[in-house]
Amino acid sequence: MEQIYFDNAATTQLREEVIDAMMHVVKNNYGNASSSHSFGRSSKALIEKSRKHIAKHLNVSASEIVFTSGGTEADNLVLRSAVRDLKVQRVITSKIEHHAVLHTIEQLKLEHDIEVDFVCLDANGNVDYDHLETLLNKEKKSLVTLMHVNNEIGNILNIKRVADLCKEKGALFHSDAVQSVGHYALDLNEIQVDFLAASAHKFHGPKGVGFAFIRKNSGLKPLIIGGEQERGLRAGTESIHNIVALEQAFHFSNLNIETETAYIKELKTYFINEVTKHIAGIKFNGNSADLEKSTYTLVNVCLPVEANKSAMLLFQLDLKGIACSKGSACQSGSNAGSHVLAEILNEDDLEKPSIRFSFSIYNTKEEVDYVVDVLKELVGA
Repeated sequence: MEQIYFDNAATTQLREEVIDAMMHVVKNNYGNASSSHSFGRSSKALIEKSRKHIAKHLNVSASEIVFTSGGTEADNLVLRSAVRDLKVQRVITSKIEHHAVLHTIEQLKLEHDIEVDFVCLDANGNVDYDHLETLLNKEKKSLVTLMHVNNEIGNILNIKRVADLCKEKGALFHSDAVQSVGHYALDLNEIQVDFLAASAHKFHGPKGVGFAFIRKNSGLKPLIIGGEQERGLRAGTESIHNIVALEQAFHFSNLNIETETAYIKELKTYFINEVTKHIAGIKFNGNSADLEKSTYTLVNVCLPVEANKSAMLLFQLDLKGIACSKGSACQSGSNAGSHVLAEILNEDDLEKPSIRFSFSIYNTKEEVDYVVDVLKELVGA
């Protein structure tokens, strides 16, 4: 049976170069980076070299990169400290953010009684920039948190426009860029975002490591208290092999970004054309079929299947060897539907199965053909 992995928005396969770099460090650089002896200094040097290389790709200072356990921790660090330490009184966000952001904001509202405003979205889930500007006209100290690329429907935020608007209005801006870092070249000197979250496992690095970009002199304080690691912003003995692997994954993603983007974009285009040709009544959620307005890495389809057959569709795809997602992977095991799709789909389409297929350099057109054939069979096209 075919085994096809079309769930790269959930996590990605490690590059061989990343595995090699990680295993070399595991075997040879086991010193604690806080130790003053040669073993510790060797580990510390690797961390700082990795930090410097990541910062260079983003066109920022190395001191502005703080290593974390991933995007969720980076989001929590920024949002919690902004309210607790920077005296943010109001958070502006959208209803289709990742739960790492939305659930944190819900908790902050309970703990600190902050004001929360949701920017309006159009029928495809795009931010209404005029409404955002109106919200920013209030005088309360505000933080805007909007994701760069939506993890379910792939919509791309005009991150520079939002950053410029926030700067003009005196608001802070944080972006969960977990789905875009490693897939898009970002110049954070040009894009004046204050904070940004990234996670290695979304761009062929390991799980359990990511980073927060924190603009210098932000005043942010640590979420995790203990030692003085990460310039006092994130306590805990550093996971050196993971940090080096993160840097290597980021390096190779940036090194090959043009050729790999073109390859994956061609796969997505082929997938869209094939399912449209063979499955009548298929719909694409959000901007996901628009190559200009959505990321090249994923597509989210609403299939013409009756509600009583909808629940078993993902299970049937899995039995056929196809890995994909119904909503985001962070919701697997939950009976709750996608909060993103609930915001943009009508009641009829919400009753039908919506599936996210996400692609990488390790996928092929032959795999697309197989998936389309299986979908035709299951849908009865």
